Amino acid sequence: MGLHELTLRNFRLFSEFSFEPDPDAVTVFLSPNGTGKTSVLEAVNALATASSFRTSAASDMIRNRESTAEVHGVIFQQERRVQVDLTLTRGVRNTTKRMLVNGQRPRSRAELSEALPLTVFTPEGVDVVRGGPENRRTYLTNLLTDVEPLTGEIIERFNRVLSQRNALLRALEGNRPSLTQQTELELWTSDFCEVSDELLLRREALLDQLAPLVMRYYQDLAENTNHVGVRYEKSWTASLPEALVASFNDDRFRGYTTVGPHRDDVELSLEGRDARRQASQGEQRSLALALRLAGHELVRQQRGVDPLLLLDDVFSELDPVRSNRLLGLLPVGQTMVTTASPLPGALAPAAVIDLTRVLS
Repeated sequence: MGLHELTLRNFRLFSEFSFEPDPDAVTVFLSPNGTGKTSVLEAVNALATASSFRTSAASDMIRNRESTAEVHGVIFQQERRVQVDLTLTRGVRNTTKRMLVNGQRPRSRAELSEALPLTVFTPEGVDVVRGGPENRRTYLTNLLTDVEPLTGEIIERFNRVLSQRNALLRALEGNRPSLTQQTELELWTSDFCEVSDELLLRREALLDQLAPLVMRYYQDLAENTNHVGVRYEKSWTASLPEALVASFNDDRFRGYTTVGPHRDDVELSLEGRDARRQASQGEQRSLALALRLAGHELVRQQRGVDPLLLLDDVFSELDPVRSNRLLGLLPVGQTMVTTASPLPGALAPAAVIDLTRVLS
């Protein structure tokens, strides 16, 4: 399994670039900053998630003065060949994305996760620890679909129901609902509670499996026996229906649902200390790496596949000791690494690509 071919056209700095990464070993992009190393990993990430780990604006991925960008990948799952194609088209007001998996539009992100599970390490990855709750919710969402692709259907249903309930709340404009609006609101609220329960069960089950792995990897990286806490934190107390009744006046004035899984968080702690506010930068970075390694291992355990590993300039953020510890913990399988500095001695790549030659 793995990515066998990648082609970029008018993507970021590249007019065209193709290469065939080793499906079982390490490929390194070694060149100065500003030569498109991260963009190659971003393109791989876009194939697997239809999004970027660098920007929320799809137009940023299209080369300057071009109207479209393309990313094409060939993936093998055992003997099955899967082709994934992404086309980005710049419009007057927005940028559209067109994804195809073997020539067909994927029904959900789950199909992409099933084709190409990923684990991504970036310098900004520490935000999963020190950033806001949305960073940890995104981590959970991506990991859920990587571990169990069919969970993507529940996530998409939740997002759809939440969007409909919020649309109705906005339409109230702070007023009390009419009888018709009240009936519609009750229907959407019932659906929201039902799908929220399903999503909550899967999130909590995932964290139960993930927590011991996070502690193991953190202790190995930090070389200590500190206790690592990983706990789901709901945005409401009592039952969700009761919480929605209690928050209704606030919701109708704000025009959106203020309690539910979309507002929840994951509490991360070290020896009982809040890792977001009280941990050192080194502790936060080690914990962020442990979360990624734990997620990677969980996917491998649950699905029997090795996710593609993307390491974007990670070693520049680590001292030599932590770099070597991380290398010792990295799983086997296909890996792509970017760096502008010399590689750690323990890393043995199958290929080293200098992108300055591609852009010249």
